[in-house]
Amino acid sequence: MTTAASSIDEILADVPTGLIIGGQARAASDGSTFDVFDPATGRALATVASGTVEDALAAVDAASAAAATWAATPPRQRSIILSRAFALMTEAAEDLARIIVAENGKILADARGEVAYAAEFLRWYAEEAVRIPGAIQTAPAGTNKILVTHHPVGIAVLVTPWNFPAAMATRKIGPALAAGCTVILKPASETPLTALAIAKLFEKAGVPAGVINVLPSKRSGAVVEAMVNDDRVRKLSFTGSTEVGVTLMQLAAKTVVNTSMELGGNAPFLVFDDADLNAAVEGAMIAKMRNGGEACTAANRFYVQEGVAAEFGRRLAERMGGLVVGAGAEAGSQLGPVINSAARDDIHALVQGAVADGAIVLTGGLAPEGDGYFYPATVLADVPPTAAILRHEIFGPVAPIVTFRTEEDALRLANGTPFGLVSYVYTSDIGRGLRVSELLESGMVGLNRGLVSDPAAPFGGMKQSGIGREGGAEGLLEYLESQYIAVSW
Repeated sequence: MTTAASSIDEILADVPTGLIIGGQARAASDGSTFDVFDPATGRALATVASGTVEDALAAVDAASAAAATWAATPPRQRSIILSRAFALMTEAAEDLARIIVAENGKILADARGEVAYAAEFLRWYAEEAVRIPGAIQTAPAGTNKILVTHHPVGIAVLVTPWNFPAAMATRKIGPALAAGCTVILKPASETPLTALAIAKLFEKAGVPAGVINVLPSKRSGAVVEAMVNDDRVRKLSFTGSTEVGVTLMQLAAKTVVNTSMELGGNAPFLVFDDADLNAAVEGAMIAKMRNGGEACTAANRFYVQEGVAAEFGRRLAERMGGLVVGAGAEAGSQLGPVINSAARDDIHALVQGAVADGAIVLTGGLAPEGDGYFYPATVLADVPPTAAILRHEIFGPVAPIVTFRTEEDALRLANGTPFGLVSYVYTSDIGRGLRVSELLESGMVGLNRGLVSDPAAPFGGMKQSGIGREGGAEGLLEYLESQYIAVSW
């Protein structure tokens, strides 16, 4: 581990840049590579091996060779290894945070928060590894006993996005290893360095060779397809867009591969007239601006009751407009760049479209000149309920505000989307809060809270926001198969 005074180049010098297959770092089979860039400057940070289909199948070979031994490893031993990984990740937290800042762009405070959150999945699943459930009961007819046991589902392909490169990796690796599965991690090509650094920590923690394989690649579709088409692969866990998720589910259907899908969001943020506006604005800043808005849980549509809409908009614009925009590593920066120029252009196009539809810009709305992919925190008022910006996941620091009159209106607007990952509700009436929460079509609800994520809670969505859950006891079950044994004695 480096010191706090180490430069990012010194930190990255300790990160492997090859494919991690069978415990060894290696070049791609055809020698191909790709560069990883800092979105704040456009500077190349490192050159990483770009895996091929041949490499993908070699990773499956490695995971297969290690599978039986790892599945037979006692749960307590798997727990101890995950606990060591938690300790090592906590020890290396500052270096990992600075790697995330460099390749992802988020501010250092957000990166530190992500590393702490990511490490907690390892601690949680270290504890869950020794609690794999089983059951015994008498059949209702009294003819036999019903025994239910659980087995590792098998080799798991884990595909993670760029916005939380540490947390999305550990949220999948933790339960997979706890259950006794071997894995192949395919990190996003924008942010592979974090995954490679974490793999090195797992090796130090005592994870046997072949249990965790890491396959950076610019040929994502081809390498994932090759692995999922291999009969030895029995699990696919993906976090990313609904469009890609649909394609992967169709692919997995060919070989009936068990899938977990954490897909797109379009989170509504409801503020009722009786809400504590100070608390609502604070919650909005967390729900909208965590990770600069580049989160599937980010508040995407603000529905505010007409009696407080103007005041809420004024206060939110004051807070968001006061954020200091700058490179994530710079002292005092409160909002870093978005991931790339295409993302910035998409965000600006949505803002311009909303303005053309009649929205009023309360703050922001214009990308600055100069290097890096920056976009200012933006608040839009009087957004028409039919505006295109409300139908798209913005994935950036933009808050469109729509007014509503009644509770029924709020629910109709909030549920009027094919997505249902998370919703936020602010009201001082606990009865209304619980009633509205139950009627919202989303897998998670933040009631008077702007943050819902917790390693101990089941994370996932309804409708087109996904299948399955990550985190909590449910997250472990995603990597286990139930087996029923009928027996008499």
